[in-house]
Amino acid sequence: MSNASEHVVIVGAGHAGGALSGFLRQYGFQGRITLVGAETTPPYQRPPLSKAWLKDTTDTEALLLKAPSWYDEGGAALRLGRTVLSVDEAARCVELDGGERIPYDHLVFATGASARRLTIPGADLEGVTYLRDLVDADKIKSRLRNARRLAIVGGGYIGLEVAATARHHGVDVIVLERETRLLSRSASDPIARHLRELHASQGVACAFGVEIAAIEGQAGQVTGIRLADGSIVDCDTVLVGIGAVPNSAIAQPLGIATEGGIPVDSEGRTSAAHVWAIGDVTRRPLAHFPGQYRLESVPSALEQARRVACSIVGRELPAHELPWFWSDQYDAKLQIAGMPAASDTPVLRGDPTQGKFTVFHLSRGTLCAAECVNNPGEFLAAKKAIAAGARAIAERLADPHTKLSDALAGKASEPAAAVQ
Repeated sequence: MSNASEHVVIVGAGHAGGALSGFLRQYGFQGRITLVGAETTPPYQRPPLSKAWLKDTTDTEALLLKAPSWYDEGGAALRLGRTVLSVDEAARCVELDGGERIPYDHLVFATGASARRLTIPGADLEGVTYLRDLVDADKIKSRLRNARRLAIVGGGYIGLEVAATARHHGVDVIVLERETRLLSRSASDPIARHLRELHASQGVACAFGVEIAAIEGQAGQVTGIRLADGSIVDCDTVLVGIGAVPNSAIAQPLGIATEGGIPVDSEGRTSAAHVWAIGDVTRRPLAHFPGQYRLESVPSALEQARRVACSIVGRELPAHELPWFWSDQYDAKLQIAGMPAASDTPVLRGDPTQGKFTVFHLSRGTLCAAECVNNPGEFLAAKKAIAAGARAIAERLADPHTKLSDALAGKASEPAAAVQ
């Protein structure tokens, strides 16, 4: 059936929305595509913002998912610097700021997530920054050129990547973390210890178990952070990295329960007719893992974009992908396959002091995740083994002299429930 008369409206012109428009054309969609985004830059990659962009080793052209000519030649119509105010589900159209109404046959929410904001005195001072988009990154880049000391609130991946980049520029850095270690919700103890030692070797200070009471300033500029115990952390720039909140409010009037993100099925469908959602804004099922998850991950967004595009054009769906993530800090490349949170038995393989090792994770004897530092071979092997539901023998897995294939004991008899 021809889709030439159909119109796909994508709300959100970020990485997920931009990728979806490309996959639709790649898979033969002949109808209209409209991308509506609050930013004024065409869809671009987010991961380089905390690294290459801040180091001035890339430019806007390299960030873009598609050249501007692709849109000009009919790839997709861009409505940049615009906001969707409402969705008329009965009429199947969206209303933009300024009153423009755009009809749709398929509506896709790709609205992403926003940085969780500090709500303490001084949070609005000049020099308090967040990192979610290119405007944020440019502001941080400008600050780092003349910064004396950067204080990072939150010991997550974004903060640590910016810490590494700031040290590249010679800026003093201190990380302030409320928990007792780095990456308390997203990485194992061995990974957190290794990254803390790596950052310490580069001159980054870390303070744990601290509460932020206020940001101090003079003449509207940041001068320090006051902790709950009354002590002052001297700094002239602050990066806040305390998580993100899904931009799901647009879906609420459609009767979609949006707490914790927009819930979708394995093909990206919401509970509203003709309405889909992809990317960081979604709560989604995962192959090999029961339950629903909100993943802030480029690979996850791309998988969803592919599946939604295939569903819209009537193409056979691609196989489900195992969730995976990565982070680059100094000369360390961390690659994570699977879901470490599902683990009941972590297994360290290799020597962290050598800068190359893996933390494997078992769930009732089945391999469910692997965190690999400078170990791409084991990362690729682990991805395949986890997807296959392989069981593992912990003692063999821990021995780096034992081949990984010899440490795996075959497929689990009762693998975790997979997405259908």
